[in-house]
Amino acid sequence: MDFGLSAEQEAFRQEVRAFATARLAPHYRADDLAGSLRPSLAGELGAMGLTGLRAPERFGGQDADAVTTGLVAEEVSRADFNACYLVLNSALVTDILLAGATEEQLAGWLPPIASGEHVPALCLTEPGHGSDAAHLQLRAEPDGDGWRLFGEKTSISLGMYAHVGAVFARTGGEGARGVSAFMVDLSDPDPDLARSPLDDHGSRAIGRASLYFDGVRVGRDQLVGGEGEGFVSVMRGFDYSRAVIGLMCLGIASAALDDAFAYAREREAFGQPIGRFQGLAFPLVECATQLRAARHLCYEALALKDAGEDPAVPANMAKWWAPKLAADIVHQSLLTFGHAAWSTDNPQGQRLRDVIGLEIGDGTAQIAKLVVARHLLGRAYAP
Repeated sequence: MDFGLSAEQEAFRQEVRAFATARLAPHYRADDLAGSLRPSLAGELGAMGLTGLRAPERFGGQDADAVTTGLVAEEVSRADFNACYLVLNSALVTDILLAGATEEQLAGWLPPIASGEHVPALCLTEPGHGSDAAHLQLRAEPDGDGWRLFGEKTSISLGMYAHVGAVFARTGGEGARGVSAFMVDLSDPDPDLARSPLDDHGSRAIGRASLYFDGVRVGRDQLVGGEGEGFVSVMRGFDYSRAVIGLMCLGIASAALDDAFAYAREREAFGQPIGRFQGLAFPLVECATQLRAARHLCYEALALKDAGEDPAVPANMAKWWAPKLAADIVHQSLLTFGHAAWSTDNPQGQRLRDVIGLEIGDGTAQIAKLVVARHLLGRAYAP
């Protein structure tokens, strides 16, 4: 498979790297210490076209392919891992809308997401239903020509900032076919909606939250696709977004590894650069080798998506491997600095805290392996 970038893609990658280095990287630590993303961030990303990557041009988007979306995720996360959640959420919610929304709905929802005016959230996980999302319990009870939502969503990335949420609720019987998707306005104060921030080990700036729905009203014009089609739409989105998440993790790992190699050239011990010692150099070489292999796996999945083929196997392989590998690489990079990395002045500690979160979020390793096992073995022979 050819993973060569077009001249246009390479030019855009360089443009995004320059932007991320100048505008995002300086805020990475400060936003973590503040525990919040700066209010101007979504608009800055939107002005660069990075929150409208997957949206069609007629709605203010870039109409970018999946590979280009992966390139952006990798470059943004190299500079500011947490800023990349805005890129990721916007791309995933956009794809879900494109799969099921009407033209009129798209015209209302996509332009403000593409511009960065509206921060979107994916509201799927519940306290008792994370991996088992097909059996979620948040209820959509009929109310006139619409519904009222009752229940809780939790572990919602950007939940404290989101202006709009793709909320998955049970409109029918048990199982996946009873789940529908709604676009819910979260921007206006609503006495029937409450948010509660979560106190996290890492990615403290992204406003991960629980959302409580106590009769929030949604109309038929907020239903995405038909009743009972919500679970299918989000699963299709995950099939490629998991490869984007893989590149998001590998982007921060690349930054950590670059810093480690630079330090190995500069730091001297026993009268020579520490890179001269095999015990230090060889683990970094192993990290670089595996990082390159994982990148190829992620881009294979995205290239399959662009070709109209099923990306599920490489995307889910990437989802369980890339976050774990990235955590291992950042850890090894931290150890390369020795005592110097045990200070918060060094970014390696924050990188490690942040990247571990995506070993859990958007599908655990076990769920990703289950998907792959069912493809490779067949459902009758797999767990």
